[in-house]
Amino acid sequence: DFWAPWCGPCRMQAPILEQLDGEVDEDELRIYKMNVDENPNTARQFGIMSIPTLLFKKDGQVVKKVAGVHTKEQIKAI
Repeated sequence: DFWAPWCGPCRMQAPILEQLDGEVDEDELRIYKMNVDENPNTARQFGIMSIPTLLFKKDGQVVKKVAGVHTKEQIKAI
């Protein structure tokens, strides 16, 4: 989850990700948060143009990238 503390949509997405973190087994989904203000080079490396942006990785490779707020159901479907 690429986010920033001043970002309203990021603050809307945060509780959804927290719920998922508590509901989904860690072997199935691990959630990491990356503050773009504190880590601009990492955000640039991944081509983050807007926030919130979620990157989905499998076996170390990005397999999906979505921007904006997503529901728990949408994230589970991905």
